[in-house]
Amino acid sequence: MIFKKRRYINLEPREKPEIKKDLWIKCEQCGKMVYKKQWLENLKVCSHCQYYGRMSAPERISSLADPGSFREINGNMVSADPLKFTGVKAYVDKLKEETFRTGLKEGLVTGEAKISGVSCVIGVLDAGFIMGSMGSVVGEKYVRAVEYAMEKKMSFVTISGGGGGARMYEGMFSLMQMAKTSAAVGKLKTAGLLYVSVLTDPTMGGVAASFAFLGDIIIAEPKALIGFAGPRVIEQTIRQKLPPNFQRTEFLYEHGMIDLIAARHDLKQVIGQILQIFNT
Repeated sequence: MIFKKRRYINLEPREKPEIKKDLWIKCEQCGKMVYKKQWLENLKVCSHCQYYGRMSAPERISSLADPGSFREINGNMVSADPLKFTGVKAYVDKLKEETFRTGLKEGLVTGEAKISGVSCVIGVLDAGFIMGSMGSVVGEKYVRAVEYAMEKKMSFVTISGGGGGARMYEGMFSLMQMAKTSAAVGKLKTAGLLYVSVLTDPTMGGVAASFAFLGDIIIAEPKALIGFAGPRVIEQTIRQKLPPNFQRTEFLYEHGMIDLIAARHDLKQVIGQILQIFNT
């Protein structure tokens, strides 16, 4: 018997396909890969599980303001270093790093814009800049935006997304911004102007304890973490198990803390309708 030698055909491609990692985003919730272009076009909402990614201030403004209508105010304000903070890293170095990484000079971006054709003043807190913590410049820019709205007799819209609380690098100078911004909201309401507050993930600490929850109308995106201290801190403090979805948008809505839950894709239309009603 004669055995013939088997011949094998190599089916492997001569060149392995290169998958560029910068073209794909991994969803933090479901772990699936999403094409980056699709992720951005879908306003950073996962097409698989509807997880909401965090948007930067420029991205948020682009999604809400009418094209070409946004004009920034007080954009050149930057933080000083009143305490000459050093610690593990000097405050001035931290600010330089954050500016280089995000392209922002501070955590709050304010300006005049049109939403669905209605002029308003808008302020967006960016969680990407030192976790959206409240420093002296954040508080000052917020107050100046309120004063601008009063001068122009426009409604004021804020989008909060800060989980850093008061900025420890500035000590009491940071803590006083809670009272400062709250007093500004009081003046806005005395002037009879509308204040719409939009809460996104996360809205925590000093932001939640001051201007974020003072809106005439409070809107929140689905499943956002909203509150003062985080759930884990509260459980460790009171030594009790918290209810499911505690400090999430849906829980707060059921308990009367929020007026409306709006999906990200509907947010511009919802805010626009509110502004049109109150400005006719």
